[in-house]
Amino acid sequence: QVQLVESGGGLVQPGGSLRLSCTASGFTLDRYTIAWFRQAPGKEPEWVSCLSATDGTTYYEDSVRGRFFASRDVAKNSVYLQANSLTSEDTAVYYCAAPERCTLVALTAEIIDGSDRWGQGTQVTVSS
Repeated sequence: QVQLVESGGGLVQPGGSLRLSCTASGFTLDRYTIAWFRQAPGKEPEWVSCLSATDGTTYYEDSVRGRFFASRDVAKNSVYLQANSLTSEDTAVYYCAAPERCTLVALTAEIIDGSDRWGQGTQVTVSS
């Protein structure tokens, strides 16, 4: 069965850090572009980071650039999102998915057409 499973979320104080994991089963993750998305309460999903399998570049949404860092571990067939300097604005359910590429069009298409196939995600709550 092909699936992506997110983990690593939790409750953290403002300024704290978390490392989120996205582990693949049923396919070799390093051959695919993988993106992190999040959905805050009452808001639409948004993309956070995208690791391109085409050119190896990692992209970040403006609000997380410099605070979040995404990486791959080929041996563990996993992708990680190191989230630092967290604020209440980062509170959301975080998902990983495999968009076609790291363009705004493709990321938006993944949200519109693919989000119903996403996993359960992992909850990140930033609160004092």
